[in-house]
Amino acid sequence: MAHYKAILAYDGSRYNGSQRQRKGSGGLTVQEVTETALAKIGWQGGAILFAGRTDAGVHAVGQVIAFQLNWTHTLMELKSAINTYLPKDVAILAVDICDENFHPRYQAIWRQYRYRIYYSEQRHPLYDRYAWRVWQVPDAQILQQCAQRLIGEHDFGSFGKASKSDGNTIRTVFLAGWNQWEEDGIQGMYFNIRANAFLYHMVRRLVAQMIRVGQGSMSITAFEQALERKKALTSHHLAPPNGLTLVEVNYGAS
Repeated sequence: MAHYKAILAYDGSRYNGSQRQRKGSGGLTVQEVTETALAKIGWQGGAILFAGRTDAGVHAVGQVIAFQLNWTHTLMELKSAINTYLPKDVAILAVDICDENFHPRYQAIWRQYRYRIYYSEQRHPLYDRYAWRVWQVPDAQILQQCAQRLIGEHDFGSFGKASKSDGNTIRTVFLAGWNQWEEDGIQGMYFNIRANAFLYHMVRRLVAQMIRVGQGSMSITAFEQALERKKALTSHHLAPPNGLTLVEVNYGAS
């Protein structure tokens, strides 16, 4: 029985998150369809392991999973076999043998997410699936200033929740920044953030508040005070899930 590490990509639009939900909560998950595909090639495990949980509607190109399997063919054939049984909106991008003690969540050094927005007074069906439509256009320079404030160790309790009620909300951000993009006459920005770990809803709430600052409905001072836990947020809006993608999970140096 060998142990495998795989990189998983998925369009999260129709899934109720990445990992199996409690009984009765309803909704298909990425874990369910992946385990179903593995079972068709002989997997008999209890549950595959994930690097991190993504919310309903959130996408991934760098989710990492781990599982055990008795497989006698090549790694390329393993990847092809799993993909044969996966739905079209989920795919294994790479697979390799790993140490039997490897845990994709607990051994991760950092994770990187990307959030994409586009500017338009009217909705655009081809972009709405993977980006948040924002109008009015936020000030790009102010967005970048907000992002730079995030780098380093901070208590992000104003922007997310720990997995446990008494959990630690301090996280270290290694990279944060906004970049412009343009495609087929549509303009927008994407926000990259890399950290040792993330709180529940942390990225989506950070993006929502930065957009408020960039549009002038919130001051940078108020944003900084929330980051420093000196003053509570007056708005707890979340950016919609469709703009968010888990890009990479890293197990080396930051």
